Amino acid sequence: MSNDYLYTVISFLTSLLTAIIAMPWMLRFCKKRGFYDLPNERKLHHHKIPRLGGMVFVPAALVGMIAALLLMSAAQPDVPTFHATTFVITGGIFLIYLIGLLDDLFGLRASFKFIVQFVAALVMPLCGLYIDNLYGFCGIHELPLWAGYAFTVLVSLLIVNSINLIDGIDGLASGLSLLALCTFTVLFAQMHSIGYTLFSAALIAPLLVFMRYNLFGSIVRGTKTFMGDSGSLILGYALAYLAIKYAMSDAGGTDSTSDPLLTAFTLVLVPTFDLVRVAIGRMRHHVSIFHADKSHIHHKFLAAGFNMHQALAAIIAVQVAYCLLNWGLHLAGIDTTIIVVTDILLFAMLQHALNLRISRHQQQAPHNRKTRK
Repeated sequence: MSNDYLYTVISFLTSLLTAIIAMPWMLRFCKKRGFYDLPNERKLHHHKIPRLGGMVFVPAALVGMIAALLLMSAAQPDVPTFHATTFVITGGIFLIYLIGLLDDLFGLRASFKFIVQFVAALVMPLCGLYIDNLYGFCGIHELPLWAGYAFTVLVSLLIVNSINLIDGIDGLASGLSLLALCTFTVLFAQMHSIGYTLFSAALIAPLLVFMRYNLFGSIVRGTKTFMGDSGSLILGYALAYLAIKYAMSDAGGTDSTSDPLLTAFTLVLVPTFDLVRVAIGRMRHHVSIFHADKSHIHHKFLAAGFNMHQALAAIIAVQVAYCLLNWGLHLAGIDTTIIVVTDILLFAMLQHALNLRISRHQQQAPHNRKTRK
């Protein structure tokens, strides 16, 4: 095992231990202060559930990274150097974390949260972290600076909000994020980009601990929790940060035939496609894009007759299938534009199939109720 892998494992394990210790404390804190996600007509749960599970993500990941970096500095002289931009992007991360935590604790207007997200998204290009190449998508290669900056802010907002809004059933946002984070950990490790490897590995650990409580926790014993905006927003921002870094044309370790933008895009494809679909649908019906409804993909699977676990498995399977499909098409030499158009068509076909199943399920529901009587 190389030193980089050793430090990655240390970052992961330290973060994991921190999250294991912190999560029960968070549950007691929610119980004492009454910070619960209460059921309503939009919610799928029928009991009050602690909503601060995501509060653990940033502290645990921070402890894991610091532990690994301290060991690196003690063992070798060439540790990753930190520039002023590193502290600026850290400020963006904590801004997103703070606004999510405040929303979980006190509730904030969606429009205000979006403004803060926009400010945090501006941090990335200001730090020199921006998408500067589309690698031939729609015939476009290098982007001018202004276009790269604008596109980066748009992509960041898209990813952050897509993870936030797909967090509607147990394990969905966390499962999709886990899949992407594990892949980014491997990709950055292959590039010997130790800072990003440590970051993604450190964030995987508290996510695993959260999923244990979210998917298998007991409502009766008070061990079940939701991640809240403090978790979903930070996951979205972290994935945007990693995706944009990997998509940069100077993200070393890529060969001339690779397409890092396609790879990064594919890892967040399902939640981002779903957000775009929902936003277009709301605009068509002259409804605010911030309007809360039940039109997201997990709502549609449930309306089609799937239970929560089946919907979770199906959506994760769709994301994995897209990863395998795009990887295979790229290896076969298919143009990136054709791959993306294929992805869009397949997603449209999935929505059509769901709509047909929802219609049949709604028609059968009255008959089933009469039969039971």
